[in-house]
Amino acid sequence: MKKAVLQVALDILELKRALQIAQESIDGGSDWIEVGTPLIKSEGMQAIRSMRDRFPDTIIVADMKVADTGTLEVEMAAKAGANIVCVLADADNSVIAEAVRASRLYGIRIMADLINVKDPVSRACELEAMGVDILCAHVGIDQQMMGRGSLELLASLSDQVHIPLAVAGGIDAASAGDAVRSGADIVIVGGWIARSADVTGSTKKIRTEMDNPSIRSIEKKSPDEEIHSLLMQVSAPNVTDAMHRKGAMSGIVSICGNVKMVGRAVTVQTFAGDWAKPVEAIDVARKNEVIVINNDGATHVAPWGELATLSCVKKGISGVVIDGAVRDVDEIRIMKFPLFAKAVVPNAGEPKGFGEINAEIQCGGQYVRPGDWIIGDESGVVVIPAERAYEIARRALEVKKNEERIREEIRRGSTLSEVAELIKWEKK
Repeated sequence: MKKAVLQVALDILELKRALQIAQESIDGGSDWIEVGTPLIKSEGMQAIRSMRDRFPDTIIVADMKVADTGTLEVEMAAKAGANIVCVLADADNSVIAEAVRASRLYGIRIMADLINVKDPVSRACELEAMGVDILCAHVGIDQQMMGRGSLELLASLSDQVHIPLAVAGGIDAASAGDAVRSGADIVIVGGWIARSADVTGSTKKIRTEMDNPSIRSIEKKSPDEEIHSLLMQVSAPNVTDAMHRKGAMSGIVSICGNVKMVGRAVTVQTFAGDWAKPVEAIDVARKNEVIVINNDGATHVAPWGELATLSCVKKGISGVVIDGAVRDVDEIRIMKFPLFAKAVVPNAGEPKGFGEINAEIQCGGQYVRPGDWIIGDESGVVVIPAERAYEIARRALEVKKNEERIREEIRRGSTLSEVAELIKWEKK
């Protein structure tokens, strides 16, 4: 099997950071550097010029995503120093033809990105006939967050065309070898390398998997298991960032400090310390679920205490959230159980039986439906709508990766303001 090319995609906004990440990836064994579309939109052709100046012997790919003015945009990128220019595969044939003609004039190559093409196999054959040099099987970031992958598209193309095939979209160390086995001549990796705290180490790991692709046994997880696994890797702040700063409960804090919970919600509506429905919900809830209680905002009397908590521990319930008060916190803290509430008070209510279980409620200012996902840690509690749980979990993981890289740059002597170029990006 011939050695596949490793292309690192720099889909970030800051040129200074991009140049450093590119250097670290080359140190780790990357072959080509891609000036990503966000970087081009942020810095213009200067991003390509700077990459060419810094890496005179490296193949530079300009992800222009050309959709119109094929000649003009190819000429711009070529004169700036690009060796390969990306066009959108679903652009009009006239645009593709002009891009190809311009590439021949300037001695570069054209890569066509098949993102969002409705019939990618047929279009790939057309593009090959039109003179496109490379085809890219690509599933975009937003589509990846919904669970779509690019390897299936790659496999469908491998026996249909005779020009090099690239693959992009969610490739990591676990799938890089699969990409090569599926027919990829070029493996494009973005966030898994560019957002890593150790870019060189991550690149080396990808390079090893590509050069020695091993057959992996994949453990099939249910959708809920996959969501739970993803959310256990991220924090509540990561999740709110992924939801555009939404979903966080107000005034709800961790009673036991540094604990974490993740699970689907079992909702409880009760009133001013009536602990019948909250306790009955323990019997309704399943392992790894979270009981979410609206105590009608009352904080002078508690619908929850140590004995209810012990029942949850024995049953494997992930955590409890109370828009109200809790008591017996000294015993509960010994258990280190993920319990979140608004207040602590010694008074207990009476088990009158008012309210209901598994109806939509409000808790901490957020609507919570049965089956919504809940994540809680020392920063607070966040509600994730059930229908978006997988997407949000994936996006939260991307937020975490980005923070890991920023954290590393701060450790090296930068500051958050410098890394984010805050003055440049302040809203005008």
